[in-house]
Amino acid sequence: MKIKKGIGVSPGVAFARAVVLDTEEFDIPQRHVPVDHAQEELARLKKALRTSKEEVLDLQKRSIEKIGKQTASIFDFHLGLLDDKVLQQKFTETIKSGHATAEYAVQTVLRSYAREFLEMPQYLAERVKDIYDIEKRLLRNLTGQARQTLSHLKQDVCVLAHDMTPSQTAGMDRAHIQGMAIDAGGQTSHTAIVARALGIPAVVGLNDVTAEAVAGDMVIIDGNRGVVILNPDPGTLDDYHHYAQQQVEFLHSLDALRDLPAITRDGHEVTLLGNIEFPSEVEGVFEKGGQGIGLYRTEFLYLGSDREPSEKDHYAAYRHVLETCQGRPVVIRTMDLGADKYTQARARVPERNPMLGLRSIRYCLQNLPMFRTQVRAILRAAEGVRVSMLFPLITNLLELRQAKTIVRDVMEDLEEEGVPHGTDVLIGMMVETPSAALQVNSFAQEVDFFSLGTNDLVQYTLAVDRGNERVAPLFNAANPAVLRLIKEVIRAGQRHGVPVSLCGEMAGDPEFTLLLLGLGLRTFSCTPPAIPEIKKIIRSVTMEQALQVARRVMSFDSDHEIMTYLRAESRKVLPEAYAD
Repeated sequence: MKIKKGIGVSPGVAFARAVVLDTEEFDIPQRHVPVDHAQEELARLKKALRTSKEEVLDLQKRSIEKIGKQTASIFDFHLGLLDDKVLQQKFTETIKSGHATAEYAVQTVLRSYAREFLEMPQYLAERVKDIYDIEKRLLRNLTGQARQTLSHLKQDVCVLAHDMTPSQTAGMDRAHIQGMAIDAGGQTSHTAIVARALGIPAVVGLNDVTAEAVAGDMVIIDGNRGVVILNPDPGTLDDYHHYAQQQVEFLHSLDALRDLPAITRDGHEVTLLGNIEFPSEVEGVFEKGGQGIGLYRTEFLYLGSDREPSEKDHYAAYRHVLETCQGRPVVIRTMDLGADKYTQARARVPERNPMLGLRSIRYCLQNLPMFRTQVRAILRAAEGVRVSMLFPLITNLLELRQAKTIVRDVMEDLEEEGVPHGTDVLIGMMVETPSAALQVNSFAQEVDFFSLGTNDLVQYTLAVDRGNERVAPLFNAANPAVLRLIKEVIRAGQRHGVPVSLCGEMAGDPEFTLLLLGLGLRTFSCTPPAIPEIKKIIRSVTMEQALQVARRVMSFDSDHEIMTYLRAESRKVLPEAYAD
């Protein structure tokens, strides 16, 4: 038995035999082709282009049915490449002038094209993976190699791969694929996005799971904890089956809470909001009993497209969310691009430390036309409805004031143009660095609300990369330093009358609910599936209980002590949520 720790990106527990996908590489030699064979090569190329387009169209159609039009739009770029006349002309010229095979022309031209993309803005450089996907598809059709397919399986499997292309993930047979374990990737990879959309338990960032697994191995994939177990012993397998069944029964028992308020036994009301990445996820928040959207991550408008989204694209996405929410609160975060939102290994000049580099509000302030387009769309979408705008990774007052100035400038432009827009949009900032937390009293004079981003706050406070499984044990929101910063932000908000919400993973972790309540937090924003369990805990306790827990926790001096205590207290309140 081997236990691998990675990053859980799609919740749930899966049990099945492993299918290990090989890395698909084509070795295409430069072979001289006689001049009179050029037309034959061009005919082969034309057929491969036609077949590849038919495959992508079919894949896109099936993807729309399974995961929705927006997520399936990742194939628009693939179709655009296959129809690109300039690209086709380059293929033709390479075959004719270089006396080359169709395979060699495809690989040479597309590799050159990929290098050109790497010189473009970073959100476009992310499309290099799609270019490689098209290259492999064309080469498969030219060489006649049977492609690895996950669309027609005969039994339940867990897929293990070093990485997966958009075609592979979107073309999967959902009926038989129970889980996914990937060596590469992060929260924003195509694999993670599609796995969440399909509801497939998934763990990424495992580094070497494919090197240690063999096809046919029994695998447990725990997307809740970010754990993959290869060849579990009978005891572990039985424990996990019990745990999975227990979780299913427990989750069904929470359905009755959907329309009930999140109010403590002694009458203190709490607001529970949901975090979303796509407009289509809004309904899921309400189905789980959420009261609105506490964090709408807008960078997926960029990462899911081959081009920079237009003002129209932004407006349509935001307006859809706002109209679906029907007056409920919606917090739209401006684009949080950079850092782990890009594949640094493919960047032309990778940043030495992207987490400390050009990301979030810094990126926005250095790309003002892009930023102004987004702000303009948010303001237009806010006409007649309740909207809040949230700036990510603010670390000093100058950044905040610059961002606010841009909002004012855009609003003036809209007024001069006579374009309808919202005039009372609330402005907030993420508190996700120690510098922001320590200056919170100054920031309170400048914003309408704070949102605690604990994922980054833990990372920057403890100097631990939150996407690196090698230091995963050191990444702990229960560290006393982190808790003191959270406590200070909440108290500063209370002193200055500035509402404080918490939108990091900590908000959806039931073991922290009592502590956060006791520290004074009254607005939680988390992934929709976590809402019912958080609500259950809130409705099961009194505020005095929460205060006692917070006082006790703040007296401890180690994260181990804190987590042990919080786990014990949570288990008292909600024993059915824990495996025996």
